[in-house]
Amino acid sequence: MIINPENVPQRTTTVYPNEFKPLVAGRIKQALGNAAGLKNFGVNLVTLAPGSCSALRHWHTKQDEFIYVISGEVTLITDAGEQIFQPGMMAGFPAGEPDGHHLVNRSHAVVVYLEIGDRTPDDEGNYPDDDLIAKLGSDGNYIFLHKDGTPYED
Repeated sequence: MIINPENVPQRTTTVYPNEFKPLVAGRIKQALGNAAGLKNFGVNLVTLAPGSCSALRHWHTKQDEFIYVISGEVTLITDAGEQIFQPGMMAGFPAGEPDGHHLVNRSHAVVVYLEIGDRTPDDEGNYPDDDLIAKLGSDGNYIFLHKDGTPYED
């Protein structure tokens, strides 16, 4: 099945609790994997405006992630520090390795990259810099909790 990404809907919203939403303003995702009917892993075409970030810095307990930069220059921030990513560069984040990561567009140009991740059940997202934990619900959506286990109420 051939799919033109221009025909895949753009998503500018986020499921983060309200207090975190401004941090990813300027991020546009297109669920290419969903458009292709993929069930075992997701593929998103992501566009980051200058000043935007991919997500809050996080790591997953059960799901792998992979990033491939298509255009622009973006900063990868991990526990090890910061690295500049340019087109053609990639990074992988194996499940269960507690190395929080995210991308920040500190340039003056738009950044475009592919983000690929699996859909392993019972995943948990951990956010080392924020009072936030994400637990994957049975419906495939994340539920956000404070680190003490109380739910966010937005």
